[in-house]
Amino acid sequence: MDAQRCLPNAIRNRKTIEQFSNTLVSRIDMVAYGIPQIHHFGTEDKAGYTLVQLIETSNITAHFTELDNGLFLDVFSCKQFSKKDVELVVAEFFAPTSYSTLFLERPIRRME
Repeated sequence: MDAQRCLPNAIRNRKTIEQFSNTLVSRIDMVAYGIPQIHHFGTEDKAGYTLVQLIETSNITAHFTELDNGLFLDVFSCKQFSKKDVELVVAEFFAPTSYSTLFLERPIRRME
């Protein structure tokens, strides 16, 4: 998901990002592996927080850009989840004025 013009105070707040991560993991019925890693770094147009949350079925990553109040989110999982639930959690925490999503569904592979 690429989300534009998010709430400036929300994307600059480590606690809000942590709450977002915890809520998202719960809402899409995943199991967190450890605590979310949230770090602020970068300069100029690339400055902002980055989130990495390992989940039992893969990971959730996000980068928040302070220059344009953007959010770039990737939820990758071998377990199915609801795209709509992801969108709702993003709206709840960051209220972007617009966003675009690319949802790729992998075919189920069976072990033989």
